[in-house]
Amino acid sequence: MPISYRDAGVDIDAADQLIGRIGPLARATRTAHVVSDVGGFAGLCRVPPGMDEPLLVSGTDGVGTKLKVAFATGRHGTVGIDLVAMCVNDILTVGATPLFFLDYFACGKLEVEVAEAVVSGVAEGCKQASCALLGGETAELPGMYPEGEYDLAGFAVGVVEKAKVLDRANVVAGDALIGVASSGLHSNGYSLARRVLEAHFGYDDAVPELGQTLGEALITPTRIYAKAQAALLKLGQGLHGLAHITGGGLTDNVPRALPDGTRADIDLSTWTRPALFEVIAQRGPVEEEEMRRTFNLGVGLVAIVADEQADAALAGLADAGEQAFRIGTVQAAEGAPTVRYV
Repeated sequence: MPISYRDAGVDIDAADQLIGRIGPLARATRTAHVVSDVGGFAGLCRVPPGMDEPLLVSGTDGVGTKLKVAFATGRHGTVGIDLVAMCVNDILTVGATPLFFLDYFACGKLEVEVAEAVVSGVAEGCKQASCALLGGETAELPGMYPEGEYDLAGFAVGVVEKAKVLDRANVVAGDALIGVASSGLHSNGYSLARRVLEAHFGYDDAVPELGQTLGEALITPTRIYAKAQAALLKLGQGLHGLAHITGGGLTDNVPRALPDGTRADIDLSTWTRPALFEVIAQRGPVEEEEMRRTFNLGVGLVAIVADEQADAALAGLADAGEQAFRIGTVQAAEGAPTVRYV
């Protein structure tokens, strides 16, 4: 008896159905620079006019084990936002404007409704970042993934004028550190967070300290900082650097935006740590140093600005709808850049 591709676990008809559903989602994110629509073999996008020496900037990432929360709760509509955020927030740090995004969705068996929910989140993330969902890839890989599970990867491309690249060489001792609030864990540290919290709560259990269920707290999407970056860029040469606080926390990520011969002095008392981080620390227990190197602790982006521009930065971020705090200063120090908590 003949065997078909569907018999082997790959349903081309389901994939075609998904493509039909994705089309309107992608078209809703179209920008003036997009040349092609979803379909065909590749996406086309113009470099914006009026730039003397445009540089393309790229970034790629995934959502990690936060997907386990989506599988456990059946909440698939926001992990696409996480995917866009983790890629776009990285390219924002060099001063780039996001142009377009592509996603890669892989599963063992394609469930069209689930995949559509995921891509709808990707489209929403692209809207928040003001970039186009230019295309992507859906891969049905029988035997690679357990039933009901999938993986995500994303690829963002932006553009920046060469003369306006945010370069760590511009950072000097005396600069102010401005922390921009996170929306929670974002998409980092979930292996540790899940190990701690699943020992005490089910995903549908209300966590008194949080005022919501564990599942609701952990599925909260990553904040996209495109509007925050746009507000900070208005400072002109007063903005010296940006650090996206991802895996490694403040301890490892802030130094990535600092030159040798400097350190960041961060005062942890300058903002209120969200309750979720306290729950993790206490229920683990997880030592404070480990918390600082694993989680963002409530600060998802750090801006490094000239000291005299700190108040303007805070005002601009507030106007952009962001909660921000002055969390420290850059100091002169010997050797490679570090963070000191004061």
